[in-house]
Amino acid sequence: MARRPRIEFEGAFYHVLTRGNQKQEIFLEEKDFSKYLQILIDYKKRYRFLLYAYVLMPNHVHLLVETKENPLSKILQGINQRYTMYFNRKYDTVGHLFQGRYKAILCDKDEYLLKLIKYIHYNPVRAGIVDSLDKYRWSSHRDFINTIPGGTVDSQLILPMFSEKLRHARKLYQKFMEDGSVISKKDLNRTVDQRILGDEDFAEQVMTKTGNNLSPGRVSKKLSLEEIADRVQRFGGINRKELMGKGKGQKVQQGKKLLSLIAREYGYRGKEVAAFLQKDPAVITRYLKNPESLYKTISEILADPRIVNNQV
Repeated sequence: MARRPRIEFEGAFYHVLTRGNQKQEIFLEEKDFSKYLQILIDYKKRYRFLLYAYVLMPNHVHLLVETKENPLSKILQGINQRYTMYFNRKYDTVGHLFQGRYKAILCDKDEYLLKLIKYIHYNPVRAGIVDSLDKYRWSSHRDFINTIPGGTVDSQLILPMFSEKLRHARKLYQKFMEDGSVISKKDLNRTVDQRILGDEDFAEQVMTKTGNNLSPGRVSKKLSLEEIADRVQRFGGINRKELMGKGKGQKVQQGKKLLSLIAREYGYRGKEVAAFLQKDPAVITRYLKNPESLYKTISEILADPRIVNNQV
């Protein structure tokens, strides 16, 4: 779906991903990594947010942030602008260094805090840059095992989850990192409303708290394309022949668009939907444009118990 406004409130917990523009490298030498960390620390002091984990990769950055009184947008804008100024001066370049819009997923802290710390710290290993976590200098992993003096992250809020005794907590953290279980990228993409990582109850709590509207979430392929088609048919009063055929009436076209949008939010690719509807993928791409006017209708289709239970 089209990008929706960020959800921001005091105490929000985010997994942030910011990339180099057009996948360009944003750290060209070790001093660049150090400069970014210096800026990150400066803004952490200025805006008093909590930082639970980070990793600096050659062309992107992961941060695990909990905001206080200052919104995430203000924090990231300041960090990225200041580093961009440094980079452009140093390398005599101009223009945008970072991709236009950073990715920030609001997460259920209780469920995902430790999973995300592990996922973030394993980035250099997954990328093949190092063969063990301890060998990578530019992540917060070392803050947790205390191999560098003075941590950047708020590890003192995490380690007690393992043990009240600091030395034992560090050992248990290390054991946790080495147990072989790491959350997959696929699981991290199972978001609700494309903005929230958590179950539907957590999403509803967030929306109630912030007054936002909730659109359907790409949580998983809980519905088959057949089931989605059945719900669209019952909602719109369209028969299967019309929906799957060449009909061009307004009702039929809206039904096809609704099916395509719902399918995308449940993780189906455009070519999968195209094959199901026996359409050219370019047609599905057109169906996916400008979905905002249908948010309410999509929510009704997915939530109406009469439709779910075949009562209409």
